[in-house]
Amino acid sequence: MAYKKKIDAPRKLHLKKGDNVIVIAGASKGQKGEIKEMFPLKYRAIVEGVNMVKKHTKPTQDNPGGINDIESPIHLSNLMLIDPKSGNPTKVGRKEVDGKLVRYAKKSGEIIK
Repeated sequence: MAYKKKIDAPRKLHLKKGDNVIVIAGASKGQKGEIKEMFPLKYRAIVEGVNMVKKHTKPTQDNPGGINDIESPIHLSNLMLIDPKSGNPTKVGRKEVDGKLVRYAKKSGEIIK
């Protein structure tokens, strides 16, 4: 009997779509960009201009084809939020403000949108 693999709901993530991040490990280390897309079940994100790979596309009537550079997903453990105040990498914390749980930069204490 075949069993389906259970997909667990992901735990709370420290990053969101639209956050400015820096890559702290891997081939793209040191590059900065904005998160364009998140894949919470895989713990990965697509960051603008980071982790570029070559994609070969077949020509069609609309598209001439060729070799294009596209962004590839990168694991969330290799990304760190950029502090909105100082511009340096920072950890993300959570605290309750006016009955709502908000994210804040641990280095400066600044609340993140």
